[in-house]
This record gives sequence, structure tokens and C-alpha cells, in this order.
Amino acid sequence: MSSSEAKLKPSSSELDLDRPNIEDYLPSGASIHEPHGKLRLRDLLDISPILTEAAGAIVDDSFTRCFKSNPPEPWNWNVYLFPLWCSGVVFRYLILFPVRALVLTIGWIIFLSFFIPVHFLLKGNDSLRKKWERVLVELICSFFVASWTGVVKYHGPRPSMRPKQVFVANHTSMIDFIILEQMTAFAVIMQKHPGWVGLLQSTILESVGCIWFNRSEAKDREIVAKKLREHSQGADNNPLLIFPEGTCVNNQYSVMFKKGAFELGCTVCPVAIKYNKIFVDAFWNSRKQSFTVHLLQLMTSWAVVCDVWYLEPQNLRPGETAIEFAERVRDIISVRAGLKKVPWDGYLKYSRPSPKHRERKQQSFAESVLRRLEEK
Repeated sequence: MSSSEAKLKPSSSELDLDRPNIEDYLPSGASIHEPHGKLRLRDLLDISPILTEAAGAIVDDSFTRCFKSNPPEPWNWNVYLFPLWCSGVVFRYLILFPVRALVLTIGWIIFLSFFIPVHFLLKGNDSLRKKWERVLVELICSFFVASWTGVVKYHGPRPSMRPKQVFVANHTSMIDFIILEQMTAFAVIMQKHPGWVGLLQSTILESVGCIWFNRSEAKDREIVAKKLREHSQGADNNPLLIFPEGTCVNNQYSVMFKKGAFELGCTVCPVAIKYNKIFVDAFWNSRKQSFTVHLLQLMTSWAVVCDVWYLEPQNLRPGETAIEFAERVRDIISVRAGLKKVPWDGYLKYSRPSPKHRERKQQSFAESVLRRLEEK
């Protein structure tokens, strides 16, 4: 071995510094004893509870699966279908997309031409102003749906303006709100977004009574809860729409519903939304793409096809808690939309396991290894 290679190779003492010390995770006073016999692989595998838990988390991670978009199986890689697929790509990007962009541009011109005068000139007549703003918001949402060649089938009676009622729906993408809004001008509870989406939230959508919050601000929860109660009591307010999952799920699973919408003392009207993935996957993974990129993906697809069911209103039963009420409504929506229920909190998507939780797992693993070594 040359002198240069000897310099590059780390010493055994340096390697020992990088290795985790298992005794750090053992209870005070405990130590590792050398085994009396030869340690075999099957002996280590006897610590099966820990290993089974770890392997299960890797192989069958039902939480991560809720937020993954499953790509369709390729069908175009043969000499017969590949030219047809190429023709479809050219048609979607060079013909459909420009036409759809033109439709959306015309929609914005019409919307702003009416919304700005109505918003500023009718401030003295709130009832008339709110009525026109409601119609115009429904109009621009219809232009958005048209820009995706949206094929939406609504089932059940159209929502009406009544006090003490709230609509709750499963959540796949921000376009859920647009699809529901083109039928009825809801006041939605939504995360505050940056960029042009945030500008629309703070200007146009506030005109229909939408309420915004920030997940990272604990004070926002108290303020939003107060606004929800006030809005739900108003007879002239737009119907309240809440996505109780609190995050976008891939339209195959249903995560736990937050109980806030079920503590208002209101009638809860479930809404089930199911997308047909034959043309495009409507799931928006906000961690991997912006909403602008998501819209472009929809506008360059063949069509957005979905069904919306307005289901039978539900009320809190005697002796039923808000959590039980939320689970019962989740059952109704999941069955109607064909979603698999999983016992996960969607907010875990935005957080990491706490250091204490990791330390407990490390200590449990260290104790299992120690017990097995002492048996030898």
C-alpha cells in the first residue's frame, strides 16, 4: 500500500467515533455483556417485534400512500400505438392548450370588467353587491372548469343558503373548491397561499366570505373558530364549505376529519368528490409542484372528469361526541366516493417525528438487543 493510500484510509479509532454507541440508549446502570456462545443471524432475528414494525413501515406505509400520485401504466411503447400517442401530445399541447388559455383569458376579461365596477360602485347597497359578486365568482370558476374541458356530473339537490348549516367534502386538490364554486358560491375555509393565489384570496374570494388561516400560527385556530361560528349563524351568508381532512389526499384514501366543523352545532351536509383518472390525475401534491404547474398539467390533459354527490344532511345524535360525529360523516363520504379509510391525521404530512419519539424507539431497540445478548 502506498503512503498516500495510507493517509486516506481512516484509522479504526476514527471509525469508532462515527459508530453509534448502543449503551447511550440503555437505562442507567445497564451494560452489554459478551455472549457465551456464537451469535447467529437467527438470534438477531428473534427481536422480531422491532424488526417487524420497521419492515412493516417500509413495505406497507399506508400513510405515505395517501399522498402519492400513482402514474398510469405505459401503453404507448410499441410501433402501432407510439405514433398515435405522439399525435395526441401534439394535439393537446399545440391545439387544445392555446384554445383553453384563450377561453380562460376571455373569462378573466369578462369577470374583471364587471367585478371591479360592482365591487366599488355598489358599496352603498350591500345586498345587491353581494348578489352580483356571488354570480361573478361562479362565472369565473365556470371558465376555469371550461379551461380543463371539465366534465362534472352533479348528483343530488343543489345547496341553498340556510343558517346553521355547513358543507364538508373530501379534499384532492384546490380545484375541488373551483368545481363546487361554479355550482354554488360557497364561503370556503382555506390555507393562506402565497403568490397570485394569495392575491385572489385576499381580494376576490373575500367578497364571498371566505376565511383564511395559517397552519403554523396557533392563534389563527382560535380566530378561525370564532369566525366559523359567526358565519354559520348568518341567514344571508353564503353556505360554509370546509375540507375537514386539512390537506390534499390522492382521492384513493380518506384521512381523519378535524372535529372543528362538527362542533358548531350546525347541520352537516356531506359532499363526496370522485375523479376519474382515465385522462388525468387531479391530485395536487403541493410539496412537489406549485398550483400554477398543477393548472398547466390540467390544461394540457384531455379532460378532467369527476362526479360530485350532495349527500343527506346529518345532525349530531344524542350522546355522540364531535369526534364520533366526524367519523360517521367520513364513513358516508368514503362509501359514496369509494375511498379507503385510514387512521391517520393529515397534518402529520407537514411534521416530523419528535426527538422524544425517536429516542424511545432507539432505547426500545437497544434493550431488545441487550436482552438477546445476555441470554447467550
